[in-house]
Amino acid sequence: MGKQTTEMLKGTLEGIVLAILAVQPAYGYEITARLRDQGFSDIAEGTVYALLVRIEQRGFVDVEKVPSEKGPPRKVYTINAQGGAYLEEFWRTWSFLAERIEQLHHRIERTNEEGE
Repeated sequence: MGKQTTEMLKGTLEGIVLAILAVQPAYGYEITARLRDQGFSDIAEGTVYALLVRIEQRGFVDVEKVPSEKGPPRKVYTINAQGGAYLEEFWRTWSFLAERIEQLHHRIERTNEEGE
């Protein structure tokens, strides 16, 4: 993953993780595995755990400690109503930005084709 991708992900990873939790509650490692399944293979586990702390502090998730077969209990994260509202706003913002970027991209392509 290039530096540009990493920088762009910083602004969207919170929404992506909440979207994963909207499908099914999960603990940290499961979230990392799901991200990797979606093609985000270079995301470090530490990045995900730091993000989980932030979204917990912001009140977007509920956390339940579930016994683990090995080691300490796992924290299972479930998106709550506040997190759901944030996720809805994330998708609206994402759609707005994606449309504008796509329009700009097409405009530049047309200009380049006309200039050739």
